[in-house]
Amino acid sequence: MKKVKTPLDVETIGKLKAGDFVEISGVIYGARDAAHKRLVELLKKGKKIPFDLNGQIIYYVGPTPTPPGVIIGSCGPTTSSRMDIYTPDLLKAGLKGMMGKGIRSEKVKETIITCGAIYFVTYGGCGAYLSQFVKKCEGIAFFELGPEAIYKINVENFPAIVGIDSKGRDIYSF
Repeated sequence: MKKVKTPLDVETIGKLKAGDFVEISGVIYGARDAAHKRLVELLKKGKKIPFDLNGQIIYYVGPTPTPPGVIIGSCGPTTSSRMDIYTPDLLKAGLKGMMGKGIRSEKVKETIITCGAIYFVTYGGCGAYLSQFVKKCEGIAFFELGPEAIYKINVENFPAIVGIDSKGRDIYSF
């Protein structure tokens, strides 16, 4: 198990290989389809987005409502390919990592290589389990989108697997 701290840096990303099991600690940002669309629209208009993308990981998640006495509701990954139309623009703007479940398009893989980024996968169907690795969660933007808002999520030892490394090796192609 390899330990990964956020924000990501080139050295850390370069050492990780497709298939490596990792534990991520630090801040990650939760966002899904609707938030991605808005982020890319802001970037294309030359406007500031709600957080600094540089070195960050976006987790494709829309948490369920938070029950009383817990930090976050169930927070399992959503299907990553739904973000593929937005991902290249975000990577070119400084994003270094993404986390979700499932395959990515060839365009995303090419942009991962070009930008020196990485794609993590985490365990689908395990949202309640994954919530135990969340130490703090707060909505930061697009609140009207409900669970598709953008969340700043502090995690400790969040389990994932390197799905596509910075060289383009892909666990779905092994």
